Amino acid sequence: MSFPKRIQVILDHTLIDNFILGVILFNAVIAGLQTIAPVRNAAGPVFSMLDTLCLTIFVVEITAKLVARGRDFFRTGWNLFDFVIVGTSLIPGSSGLSVLRALRILRLFRVLSVAPSLRRVVEGLFAALPGMVSVFVLMAMLFYIGSVMATTLFGATFPEWFGDLGLSGYTLFQIMTLESWSMGIVRPVMAVYPYAWAFFLPFILVTSFAVVNLLVGLIVNSMQAAYSEVEVAATDKFRDEMIARLEKIEKAVRVQD
Repeated sequence: MSFPKRIQVILDHTLIDNFILGVILFNAVIAGLQTIAPVRNAAGPVFSMLDTLCLTIFVVEITAKLVARGRDFFRTGWNLFDFVIVGTSLIPGSSGLSVLRALRILRLFRVLSVAPSLRRVVEGLFAALPGMVSVFVLMAMLFYIGSVMATTLFGATFPEWFGDLGLSGYTLFQIMTLESWSMGIVRPVMAVYPYAWAFFLPFILVTSFAVVNLLVGLIVNSMQAAYSEVEVAATDKFRDEMIARLEKIEKAVRVQD
């Protein structure tokens, strides 16, 4: 067995995956503790050493994958994702680039590529993007129409909420999230415009319930499709293994005959 294949066998071992997952979670805990001033002042050098150790492990892992897979490493999206995350962590954090040190927490996203269940969730989310774009376009149209109407109807009396198109859009977004929509915005408006409910209630029903639930439905369907593909692949693999075993048994029986 060649050296790259040996490395690949080691990388494919479950213990290695679990070890990398543990290092990722441990590094995330360290990054969180470093944001607490008393803890950082008491054990700052220790945290820096542990952070460097975790980064070294990640670099060694990426290097091993590059050696084992060669050019094929860059043909997998998840490998590119890991490469970018680890590469970002290697950017110097001194002088004007000190803000980039905050990007170390991005290493936590590597859990997505290590944990198969989370990877399927992300793949399902990406599969839903084409349908989500259509929903977002519909949402933008509804917000544009609603913002124009709200500015025209209520802008003169409530300029802080509906003074222009941008303010109206932001206010309508707050209403869509149902954050203080009644007592904070709609009831004060209704005190001046008693029939304002005829505008706000349909807007809430369409955006908060209909369109948002349509978006959720698209994501759920994509998640189900992603899990179905995994189950079909596992079934096909099991079928192929059984066929191969039956063929071996059949050949052995023929030889005996």
